[in-house]
Amino acid sequence: MQAAKGRAVIAVAAMVTLAACGGDRDPQLMNLRSGQGPDEFAIVPPKPLEMPENLAELPEPTPGGFNRTDQNPEADAVIALGGRPGAAGGIPSGDSALYAHAARFGVEGGIRATLASEDLEWRRDNNGRILERLFNVNVYYKAYRKYRLDQQAELARWRALGIRTSSAPPRKPDEE
Repeated sequence: MQAAKGRAVIAVAAMVTLAACGGDRDPQLMNLRSGQGPDEFAIVPPKPLEMPENLAELPEPTPGGFNRTDQNPEADAVIALGGRPGAAGGIPSGDSALYAHAARFGVEGGIRATLASEDLEWRRDNNGRILERLFNVNVYYKAYRKYRLDQQAELARWRALGIRTSSAPPRKPDEE
């Protein structure tokens, strides 16, 4: 009887362990829970509402798309941020010197895809321990710890170079 119970406990523990290790989905290092509440920007109309003459002829709602009060949301956002809606797609003439300086050592065409695949591999390798995955513990900061910028060391470096950093906040008591 005791041996059967022991085997059952071991079998259940093995199944839980295998279930925690498995899965084809991308690793989620930042396990934060948030509700599916409304998006404030989706509800607040950016332009005044108008009452149509015939309510039966209203089109179906398209969340995230065009609607009667926000007919071109992407162009409106570009204008609000100080840009020109038609200028997308290329390098503006005012930024050509900046681009030339940034690209002086060459530009890799598929850098976004390369970085995405390398980051996915990094997240898979640093996905946390079995119990951390089982209980959805946030392991993001632990996984990327060695890439973190040491704010105080960088501030000291800039100040040693003689560059004024008057708006930098002082070191907090609990900072390293």
